[in-house]
Amino acid sequence: MLVETIWKSSCEAVAHSELLLRYLAQPSRNKVGMGEVRGGKNKGIANSDSYLYRDVSSCNTYNYGDAQYWDSRYIHEAGSFDWYQRYTALRPFIRMCCPISGRVLMVGCGNAVISEDMVNDGYEEIVNIDISSVVIEMMKKKYENLPQLKYLQMDVRNMDIFPDKSFDCILDKGTLDSLMCGTNAPSSASQMLEEVNRILKPGGTYMLITYGDPSVRMPHLKKPGYNWNIILYIIPRPGFEKPGRSTSPTRSCMEPVPLTEDGTLPASFTLEDPDSHYIYMCRKMDNPTGVTVGHLQ
Repeated sequence: MLVETIWKSSCEAVAHSELLLRYLAQPSRNKVGMGEVRGGKNKGIANSDSYLYRDVSSCNTYNYGDAQYWDSRYIHEAGSFDWYQRYTALRPFIRMCCPISGRVLMVGCGNAVISEDMVNDGYEEIVNIDISSVVIEMMKKKYENLPQLKYLQMDVRNMDIFPDKSFDCILDKGTLDSLMCGTNAPSSASQMLEEVNRILKPGGTYMLITYGDPSVRMPHLKKPGYNWNIILYIIPRPGFEKPGRSTSPTRSCMEPVPLTEDGTLPASFTLEDPDSHYIYMCRKMDNPTGVTVGHLQ
């Protein structure tokens, strides 16, 4: 009974954190400091600089960008947890951008089992990093007999242990979202993405899974120095079911989402699931031509 109570409390804490991250990642409605320009529909970005602040001014309650927060959390929580989506749902996207024999980096790995699932699916080398030394030691011990998985304690904002052009694929399931809830969010996001771009091989892909829609994520991803071709996909949250009376045709989540020339969703675009996850496939181009996005013609 005690074990069950502890596990239930742990799951509730994780659920609370994910719900808060989801809220923080959305364009502001009643939140402060976001320069919101919505009125029920996506109207684009009136002033893109305003979208480079933290996702919300009041997210000091939980500093998701701080190592002490995560160390404390992993000390008190047992079991494993995959943020946002499990591998079964993400497999088609990961297979599309990450070669089986390629070198993969999992940023903000936590205690998730997605890397184990990928190894079981044939992936040969996955390097996992996390800011929490507590969880890294836990995962090292858990997977000490699985040589395809490596675990390193590291701050994603400073990955200088890795040489330039080290990885074929970099997977991010909520790490950028976490930094956007921390202090100095714009600087942290920029430091992280600059490092991601540096260690990603030309032709490689940074796959970002996030609750942040294009109006709050594209200003960070579209910086000219990154030289990425960005394609957006949208996937419903686990367990989502369309309302029984809905007559709208179901859109395949494997179909890229068209964006406007400024990298935002068209005003007419409607989400089937308002709490969907956004998947940004950021492919590093061989030649420096600046960032391009899959957009409406």
